[in-house]
Amino acid sequence: MTAPRTLQVSCVQLHWAKPLARNLERTLHYIRLAAAEGSRVVLFPETNLTGYYFPDVMQLDPRDVQAALDRTRQAAAHAAVWVIVGTVRRTTDRLLNLAHVISPQGDIVHEYAKVHLAGRDEHTYCRGGDKLSLFEIDGIRCTLAICRDGRHPEVYRLPAMLGAQILFHPSCSSDEIEAVIWKRTSGRAQQPVGPNSRMFHCVANTVGQSPDGRQTSSGQSFIREPNGMPLAEAGWYREEMITAVLDLDRASRSYALDSLNDPPFLKPYWQEMLKAVEARVNLKPE
Repeated sequence: MTAPRTLQVSCVQLHWAKPLARNLERTLHYIRLAAAEGSRVVLFPETNLTGYYFPDVMQLDPRDVQAALDRTRQAAAHAAVWVIVGTVRRTTDRLLNLAHVISPQGDIVHEYAKVHLAGRDEHTYCRGGDKLSLFEIDGIRCTLAICRDGRHPEVYRLPAMLGAQILFHPSCSSDEIEAVIWKRTSGRAQQPVGPNSRMFHCVANTVGQSPDGRQTSSGQSFIREPNGMPLAEAGWYREEMITAVLDLDRASRSYALDSLNDPPFLKPYWQEMLKAVEARVNLKPE
């Protein structure tokens, strides 16, 4: 397949602490809206189907979560778009925080488990994944990081060395109100990756308060160019969708590739890491 020169992407900003049925309804709505606006890919926030409020998440029936994911797959197929959604999945050893890449045929073609956990509840109930993300959308190599993963550049720079031109970054930057004040005044919860990698950076973040009013989220979803310039940005408070067209010729990955070659003494170690990344790409998170 010859990869297209451009790709229209939508990022959806949703509330992080709502019930499964409501999350599914909003997900299906925005899949239809993104398709109607001509987007090829629609990215949702971290755990957008199950939510990230663990007192509620821990009460979910895994069969209901699977049913919601199946409905999302059907919607992706009906709209003929790529959809990236998030859930938490029970395993024999705690929960995994997952991103699911769904093809326009409705198939889950790639899954990635968050590596770097964040917050008391996530550390209590979840465990981290054990691979990095590398997959293709219409022949375009892409990668995933979930929320705090983006603070660890190796998570996306190694895939960039292997050809990834787009980082899809679902997030839920929910935190105590004092921490969110800092996130907003310091810029945002997610720092742009383009200036250290030369790849596109698409963030779908969350908004809203927890039921007890003690936590909120920092919003400000964005789509950024490989030089770091925003192509589209969302606000702090509203559920909304942002959309941009990515000119893929601009995603040269040159800064990541420079690190691969210089200093020369590190090159053999980079090559070994890249082999390890490729060897694990198709492992199912379990």
